[in-house]
Amino acid sequence: MLPRLPRVRFPRHSALYICLSAACLNVQAQTVEPIPANQPAKDATELDTVRVKGERLGLNLNLDASAGALGTKRLLDTPFSVTVVEQEDIEKRGATTLGDIFINDPSVYAAEPSATTAWWGTQIRGIGVSNHYVDGVPMLMEWGGEYPLEAVESVQALKGLGGFMYGFGSPGGIISYRSKRPTSAPMLSTTLGWRNDSAWSARVDASTRVNGPDSFGVRVNLAKDGGDAYNGAGLDREVIAIAVEQPIGEALVWHAEVLREDNKLKHEPMYFYWDSYQGDRLPRPSYDYENVRVRNSYYQAKTTNTNTGLQWRVSEDWNVDFTVGGSRREHYSNKMFGNLLNEAGDYEGSVYNFGADLRSSVAQVLVTGSVDTGTIRHELVFGSAMQRSWDRWSNEFYWSNDFSGNLYQRQDFISHHVPDFSFAAVSSDERQKSVFASDTLHFGEKWQAILGARYVDYEQRDKDGDPTVDSGYATSALTPTLALIYKPVEAVSIYGSYVESLESGGRVGFDSEPPYANAGQVLDATISKQYEIGAKYQSGRLGFTTAAFRVERGAKIDQWRGGQRYLVQDGLTLYRGFEAIASYGVTDSLDIGLGGLWLDASLEDLSPENAALRGNRPAGSAPRSYVANFDYRPALLTGFSLHGTVRYSGEQYYEDANRILIPGRTITDLGFQYRTTLAGRDATLTGNVNNAFNRKYWNLDMLGEARNASLDLRIDW
Repeated sequence: MLPRLPRVRFPRHSALYICLSAACLNVQAQTVEPIPANQPAKDATELDTVRVKGERLGLNLNLDASAGALGTKRLLDTPFSVTVVEQEDIEKRGATTLGDIFINDPSVYAAEPSATTAWWGTQIRGIGVSNHYVDGVPMLMEWGGEYPLEAVESVQALKGLGGFMYGFGSPGGIISYRSKRPTSAPMLSTTLGWRNDSAWSARVDASTRVNGPDSFGVRVNLAKDGGDAYNGAGLDREVIAIAVEQPIGEALVWHAEVLREDNKLKHEPMYFYWDSYQGDRLPRPSYDYENVRVRNSYYQAKTTNTNTGLQWRVSEDWNVDFTVGGSRREHYSNKMFGNLLNEAGDYEGSVYNFGADLRSSVAQVLVTGSVDTGTIRHELVFGSAMQRSWDRWSNEFYWSNDFSGNLYQRQDFISHHVPDFSFAAVSSDERQKSVFASDTLHFGEKWQAILGARYVDYEQRDKDGDPTVDSGYATSALTPTLALIYKPVEAVSIYGSYVESLESGGRVGFDSEPPYANAGQVLDATISKQYEIGAKYQSGRLGFTTAAFRVERGAKIDQWRGGQRYLVQDGLTLYRGFEAIASYGVTDSLDIGLGGLWLDASLEDLSPENAALRGNRPAGSAPRSYVANFDYRPALLTGFSLHGTVRYSGEQYYEDANRILIPGRTITDLGFQYRTTLAGRDATLTGNVNNAFNRKYWNLDMLGEARNASLDLRIDW
């Protein structure tokens, strides 16, 4: 979709204001006398080139979103709640985590602060997200790190069930990354960054075309991080990403992307469990991180992602995309955990050594087009996909209570256990084959209906690669999507939708405390359901999106048998809620935004053995989350802007038994950006302060993020 034209105003005074989106250029106008008809052309004056940089601020529902089997649609016309954050916004906030990226969306929550392993991942509407895609290729990113943002053009959060759009997956939502592609014109930018205490970063982003905009193009992104972060964690990270594009005639384009990251995070603060905690109040949180660090601990993650495909423009109305891709995540853990015991801050510490090799691959063909049948216009999408995800683990899992300590005393323990990272055979092998089709029917200008279905043939195999009754699972399901959209005017969408999704039961983990007696067991797949109604508006300075939803999901419950702990499937987890996000341009210089999530989640339909949990709130879900943000561009300081966010994240129970309550907290982030020139080159200086008032708080499983600052200088060559 073409961008909207700039808004141009001509006031009666001598200043001419040209506003592109919300970014403004102030150009002083001068009186210009008409040139006489007989004056030679040589007396004409050639003015210097003026560069205008536009920037999207606040909510923008005119952006396009990728909705998998629904194709690409404008956010305003999508019958689901979707948030898209683009590269400029990511850089402006100095974002390094998904929590930073989606800080202005109250429905998206990532507990782990920066310079940590992101062990528990991201939640959407109170449900953990295990579905990550990079250019349509599945990526196993739900724990143990995040995808490198240096190679990313935008990040999208699809809230709710993605079963029809993307296939097999959990109902929390979809995190989708879009990689940077070669630009039409040559570009080169370098960025140097600093973060306290002594962390530094260097970035290079370069793109070129061999022979003009329609020729072979290549884009390269390089990144290197080092030094010590605010929490004492040691950074050692390298990224290289290459994207190429080759037009073949006028209708066909071949593209390929490859990324490699090696990220070793050393002596980060430990994570905590609360299962053995005794006390009515939590220990006082402290940012003396040296008390909860083991000097020779580390967590290393190696990420590889490859993707290639053909984009064929068959005609003006029809397109075919063929994609083949694969990803790999390697984990090597010498990570430390503490089991908190009491309000005095005593804990039992454990060393956790393991290796993991997680892989996924996909082959997909997607056909999109439009036809008319009488007065009805059809946007058609259909295709087929084959996906596989498999993993293997180290021969040794070492989990041992090797030390103890106190939150308020220095930890001097050094681990002497030598990890065995040699890999065993394939442990879990998930395969799915699917066909899908959708039809968006346009009944005139005001009504749209969406009908879609995906048939999935799913199989989970055991470590020997053969289906078995005990550890394997096979099923098939037809997951539908139904939606109705009413547009009384172009700027408004009112919608209702229903979605089903097939979800893997997953494998019972080994890292819980106390450990599960059925660790390693594969749980059966389940079907989740979602109902949603909502409204969206985008016009002029105001944009808002609201949604009321209900998600029904199979529950996983801790059950005690004979003094041993088991993870079992039992009953339903219901998530009912309402979300609202709005952005308003108060003046040409000031934008403000507000958002809120109100969530009522509970465990229902449990067996008699777990009846005591009926009505409890699911672990990790917060009943309330609020956010307010602003962006201010003072007219007297051309190129300068201030931004900030105040976010309240509500209280959460650590476990389904609702015994340990993690209090809510309000955090304030502030930042600035200044666009100028250095030696004739465009330069951007960006600064951010996270947790500006140094609020001390507990995350779900670790200490919070102390006040820390970053400064980045980008130069466009």
